[in-house]
Amino acid sequence: MGRITAREVIGRYGTAIAGLALILFFLLFAPNFASTTNIINVLKDTSFLAILALGFALAFTVAELDLSVAEIASLAAVVCGWLVHSQYPPALAVAGALVVGVVFGSLNGFGVTVLRIPSLIMTLGTAAIAKGCAFMITQGVAFVGRWPVGFTGLARGYTFGIPNLVLWMIAATLFAWGLIKWTRTGAHMVATGEADEAARLAGIATARMKRIGLLLAGVFAGLMAALLAANLSSAAPNMAGDYLLYAIAAVLLGMTMFEPGKPNVPGTVFAALVLKVLGNGLVLLGAAYYIQDIVLGVIIIGSVAFSASAMKTAAFKV
Repeated sequence: MGRITAREVIGRYGTAIAGLALILFFLLFAPNFASTTNIINVLKDTSFLAILALGFALAFTVAELDLSVAEIASLAAVVCGWLVHSQYPPALAVAGALVVGVVFGSLNGFGVTVLRIPSLIMTLGTAAIAKGCAFMITQGVAFVGRWPVGFTGLARGYTFGIPNLVLWMIAATLFAWGLIKWTRTGAHMVATGEADEAARLAGIATARMKRIGLLLAGVFAGLMAALLAANLSSAAPNMAGDYLLYAIAAVLLGMTMFEPGKPNVPGTVFAALVLKVLGNGLVLLGAAYYIQDIVLGVIIIGSVAFSASAMKTAAFKV
C-alpha cells in the first residue's frame, strides 16, 4: 500500500476537519452552546435536515437533481396532519405521508426516464404541483391541535435516553449507506450516476436506477414530513420550504469530504450537522439573522465550484 500524502488527507478530510474546528469554536466561545439542552436541540434540528438531504443525495447519486423534495415534504406533512387532525390512527397518518412521497417520487422518475424531461425542469414542475395541492387541502390555514402522544412521540419522545429524532436519523443514514455500499442496486446506482451510457452498455438498467433514486428522494421527504409534523403538532402548506437550500448545501458540502466530488452518505450527514451548528452558533453569538443566509450562499457557491461537473450533469442530462 502506498503512503497517503498530506495533500490527499486534506483533499479527503479537510472540510470535515474544518467542520470539527467550527464546532470546537462554538463550544468554546458561543454562550450556552455546550449546554445539554442546546446540544439536543441542534441534533434534533439536524435530524430533519439530514433525512431530507439524504433523499436528495440518493437522487443525486444517479445524476438527477430533485428540487421538489421540500414541497413534497410540505404536502406530505399536510396530508399527515389532516389525517391526525381528523382523528385517524397515527400509523395511517405516517403511511399517508410516505404515500405522498412515493407518488411524487414515482412521478419524477416517470417524467425523467419515460418522458425524457430534464430533472431540473421535471422536479420544478412537481414542486409547483405539490405546493398547489398543499394549499388546496389547507386553504392556506395550518392544521394545529393537541395531537395524540402516539403520534407526537415519534419526534418528541426518547428511547433509552436518546431522542427519537436522532434514532430516526441514524436509521435513515444506515439505510442509505447500506444501500449504496453493500447492495448490487446501490452499486448500479453509483455506476449510473458516474457514467450512465457505459453502465447501460454494461447491462445495468440505468432508467430503473434513476427511478429508484428519485423514488427514494420522495420517500425520505415523506418520512421527514411526518417527523416534522409530529414535532411541531402542526402542518402548514409551506412548512418545509426553507429546508431545500439547506438540503442542497448539505449534499454539496458533503461532496467536498470523505469521497470528494461524489454525493456520499457520511459527508451529507456531517455537513447537515455543520450547517445546523453554524446557524445555532451564529444566533448564540448575536449575529444578525441575515448572516446565516449570506454564509449559506457562500457555502453553496463554494461547494458547486468544487463539484460543478456533477451538478451540471444532474441538472440537465437525461
